[in-house]
Amino acid sequence: MSTENSSDQLFNNSVKILTDLISFKTISGEDNSSLINYCDEILNKLGATSFKTFDDEKKRVNLFATLKAKKPSNKKPIILSGHTDVVPVSKGWSTDPFVATIKDDKLFGRGSCDMKGFIACTLAFAPIYAKANLDRDIHFSYTFDEETACIGAPILIEELKKRGVKDGICIIGEPTNMKIIDAHKGCYEYTTYFEGLAGHSSAPHKGVSAVEYASRYVNKLIELREELKERSPKDSIFDPPHSTLSIGGIFGGIAHNVIADKCHVNWETRPVVKEDGVFLNAKIDKYANEILLPDMKKVFPNASIKKKIIGEVTGFDRDEKSNACELVSSLTGDNTREVVSFGTEAGLFQEIGISTVVCGPGSIEQAHKIDEFIILDELKKCLSLLDGIKEKSVIN
Repeated sequence: MSTENSSDQLFNNSVKILTDLISFKTISGEDNSSLINYCDEILNKLGATSFKTFDDEKKRVNLFATLKAKKPSNKKPIILSGHTDVVPVSKGWSTDPFVATIKDDKLFGRGSCDMKGFIACTLAFAPIYAKANLDRDIHFSYTFDEETACIGAPILIEELKKRGVKDGICIIGEPTNMKIIDAHKGCYEYTTYFEGLAGHSSAPHKGVSAVEYASRYVNKLIELREELKERSPKDSIFDPPHSTLSIGGIFGGIAHNVIADKCHVNWETRPVVKEDGVFLNAKIDKYANEILLPDMKKVFPNASIKKKIIGEVTGFDRDEKSNACELVSSLTGDNTREVVSFGTEAGLFQEIGISTVVCGPGSIEQAHKIDEFIILDELKKCLSLLDGIKEKSVIN
């Protein structure tokens, strides 16, 4: 940035925008259109072109906006990507979670680090990109419902494929303390529903207990979890090195003396490789359809087992020759690469051929917690990265 004054002004503008963004209560699953319209207005005033994609109810929105190159070159376009949703707020906050509050060197508010801080920085820097003699396109990608199994991003990705946007460099600004993250496991979430036949507990042979069959289903999942450990790749970069499986909850039954006719199981797996997800689903589906369900139907022909996909977040694979990682490391001077346990939208962009890196301001240690905050200096580091991108994106 050219002068200390302009640098301070840019930082102050990012704080102002972050304050505005936090005030939008964009909890996952709820309407985020007001925030998207706010972002779209800022970018459109700068001459950006944009399009939106929606959920079925037209209340949750993705935005993809572009500041076009003044003189196109062979440089790959850059996508600055962030999700607009935040997790729900629990009790115990010392401040209003939807009012940005600065104390010492920290800015508190829901979404401050995960990940409205990054979005604020990109919007604050957008006027500088708009005035620059860009020789590559700069895209701004803001999605809905990332926190609930990346529901919004796949809709955007499909539209990008239709529009031929399948090359470039994408920076996902999740909170990493501006460190380069180049891989994470997938995250597949499911709910399996069991429907049996209610009856009096004194005659269990006349009913079909959905709870009991759900329990057998869970036991099978736990057996398969051990098989996933045996499938661990020899060169795995993750901790633990194998695909994991977790039972989130079993819900069913109404009383001690009533045979439960309904039950459901929430479970998830985090595969190291896609093949593990395919393996696990094939095994558990076969067990449910060929072992459990026929047994249930002997007593109650209308018994059912139905598995619902809540979300299947694509894993993010390490690429030793990543253009995205090389760009970021050239700007930060940090050549280290790390992996994380949480999921992001990175794998979705990577799947369509876009070189992707996860790197953004703030710490994941503060995400999803009471009194979430971002250290203000992290915003300055992010703005410095965006400035470096500008220097590499102007006509020589």
